[in-house]
Amino acid sequence: MGGISAGAGAWRPLSGPSHQLALEILLDGPLSRAELARRVELSAGSLTRLTKPMLESGLLVEVPGGPADPKVGRPSQPLDIVPTSHHFVGVKVTGDAALGVLTTLRAEVIATEERPLPNHSPETVADVVVDLARSMGEGQPEVTGLGISVGGHVSSTGDVLRGDFLAWEDVPFQRLVAERIDAQVVVANDVTAVTEAIHWFGAGRGLSRFCLLTIGAGIGYGLVVHDKLVDTTESGLGLIGHFQLDPDGPLCERGHRGCASVLLTTEAITSQVGEALGRQIGYDECLDLAKNGEPAARRVVGSAGHALGRLVAAASNFTMPEAVIIGGEGVQLATVAQDELQAGLQSDRHPSAMPPPIVLQDPSFTQWARGAAVIAIQTFVLGR
Repeated sequence: MGGISAGAGAWRPLSGPSHQLALEILLDGPLSRAELARRVELSAGSLTRLTKPMLESGLLVEVPGGPADPKVGRPSQPLDIVPTSHHFVGVKVTGDAALGVLTTLRAEVIATEERPLPNHSPETVADVVVDLARSMGEGQPEVTGLGISVGGHVSSTGDVLRGDFLAWEDVPFQRLVAERIDAQVVVANDVTAVTEAIHWFGAGRGLSRFCLLTIGAGIGYGLVVHDKLVDTTESGLGLIGHFQLDPDGPLCERGHRGCASVLLTTEAITSQVGEALGRQIGYDECLDLAKNGEPAARRVVGSAGHALGRLVAAASNFTMPEAVIIGGEGVQLATVAQDELQAGLQSDRHPSAMPPPIVLQDPSFTQWARGAAVIAIQTFVLGR
C-alpha cells in the first residue's frame, strides 16, 4: 500500500560501515567490491557480510559490466543502489505556498505539486504541508521520509526560531508536522538544504570546496569545505544579505547602505525599475527590458549585475572555492548582466588571480523542494 508512513522498514538508518558503504555507492556507484573494500577499508569477507542484507532488502543490486576479476577469470558484478527502493517527499515553504516534490533515493524528481497557504498560522501551514505530502505519496510505494525547508533561522531540532517570510518566531514546526502525519519529518533552512542537494547530487559533487549564492526574495549563502557543509547556529540568519556592495547605494531597513539586500533581491530590482517607469513590473519583464536596452531597466539591472560580481569576488577572496554556484529564482540576472558581473568581479580581484568558475542553477522552485527532499535522504542514509 502506498502513501506516507513510518511503518515497519520505512525508516531504518544504516549504521557504522554499512552506512558508509551505502553512501559511497549512492554518490559514486556503481562500484566494484574491490573498490568498495578499498574505500571503506574492509576485508572481502566483511564486505560480503555487510552487503548481503542490503542486497536481500533490495537497497543494493548487482549490475553487469564490471572488469574481469583476475583471480577467478570472470567479470565482476559491481554494486549499485536501487534508486526506487526508497522515496522521499520534499516541501519548500514560501510566504505564499508550499511546493512539493516526490523523489527517489538519488533525488531524481518523479512528481511535483503545489498548495497555496491560506494564512501564516503555523498550524495552518502544517496542515497544508501534510495534505501536500499525503497527496504526493498517494498511489506510490511507501514514502520513507518527509523533508521541509523554510527561509529563516532553523534549529537542529526543526524549530523555526525566525521565519523571514512567514513572520514566525520560535515555532516548533517539525513537531507540529510530525503530530499530524505518520512519517519521519526533518526541517531545515532552505539555503542549507539546497547547498546539500548541490553537494550530493548536483554541480558540487566531487568538489572539495565550493560556495553557493542564491538570489531571489532574499540573498543566501552556503559553503562546503573539505567535502562537508559548513553549518553553524547562525547559518539561517541571512548575514550575507547585509554585506555592503555599494557605499553610495540605498539604505536597507536596518540602516545599511548599499548592502546586497537592497541591490540584488528580486523586489529591490523590480521596485527600482517600477519606480523609474511609473508602474508595477515583474522580475522577468525587468530582465527582458534590460536585454532590449530600455534605459532605466538597463541601468538598474546593470548595477545589480556589478554588485553581484563584487559579491562573487568577496566569496572567492575569503573562501577560495573551486567553483561559485549561483542559484535562486533571480539567477538569470547573472546572464542578462554578464558583462557587468565580470566587471564587478574583476574590480575586487587581484589581477593575477584566476577567475572562479561560475555555475548557474535552474531558477525553478523545484530545486528548493528537491533540496528539502535531500535533507530527508541524508537523514535516512547517515542516521542523523
